[in-house]
Amino acid sequence: MPRRSAAGLLSAALCIALCACAPQKPPTLEIPPPVMREVPPKVGLALGGGAARGFAEIGVLRVLEQEKVPIDLVAGTSVGSLIGALYADSGRVLDAEFLSVEVQEEDLFDYKALALFSGGLVKGERLEAFLSRNLRHKTLEALPVPFYPVAVDIRTGQAVVFERGSVAQAVHASCAIPGVFVPVQFGGATYVDGGVLDPVPADVARQKGAEVVIAVAIPAGLPSGAPRNPVEVAFHSAMIMYQEIGRLRAAEADVVIQPDVKGVAFDDFSQKKRLIEAGEAAARAALPAIREAIARKTRRVPVEATP
Repeated sequence: MPRRSAAGLLSAALCIALCACAPQKPPTLEIPPPVMREVPPKVGLALGGGAARGFAEIGVLRVLEQEKVPIDLVAGTSVGSLIGALYADSGRVLDAEFLSVEVQEEDLFDYKALALFSGGLVKGERLEAFLSRNLRHKTLEALPVPFYPVAVDIRTGQAVVFERGSVAQAVHASCAIPGVFVPVQFGGATYVDGGVLDPVPADVARQKGAEVVIAVAIPAGLPSGAPRNPVEVAFHSAMIMYQEIGRLRAAEADVVIQPDVKGVAFDDFSQKKRLIEAGEAAARAALPAIREAIARKTRRVPVEATP
């Protein structure tokens, strides 16, 4: 073998040996992306006052249930606390709807002549008895759906959010319209309607953990025509204040549903069907905004992680 060929073979063998001894780059590991899951936001429903007009809130609840919009908690003022309690007792609209449709004005309003000297025309004992008789869960802490009725302590001027104790008593306090219902006394305090300070308790729903707040604001409905006497002047003025405070409170919600209840008096219990239909129509119109608000606040987290 020629010397040059032998040298070439030797060089090639040496290169192969050196390459074999050189450190090898480890293979690249393909790490799969983490499996993600969606965590929906906690949804709170704020039900405002409105007396008999509040039956529109049943229609809103009906649509939310049909469209599978979750309701994780409810805050209610005045009639909103009544509707809210009936719903929170089971988490089903059917139960709340049945009771609200069955209830008559005389089941809620016990007019007493002597009650006028106690600060109102209606004692409210029938309202409390109606709830005690029909609710499965008697205390707020036992309700399947967290529920927060709002009243006002007339002595301190502060809004009070009930979280424990009798559902019937708390709703009675929340519904005690000043000058109509006798103020409700228990626990060393005297309560009137929560609508005095918080007609649409969107702020309460937020404080209690709701990430998306849906508010139902029932228009106050100012009486037509000019007031004819001092009582009507006072009533008109109160309605203007109530409506403006309600508008400001409702603005704290992500979505505001405002049923068209024009033409229905605040004390007209004969229009329940029409009011429920008005609530349904308003809720359906608000569905795109509701879904968008929920989607915007839905989080994606790895399945291993705790949300």
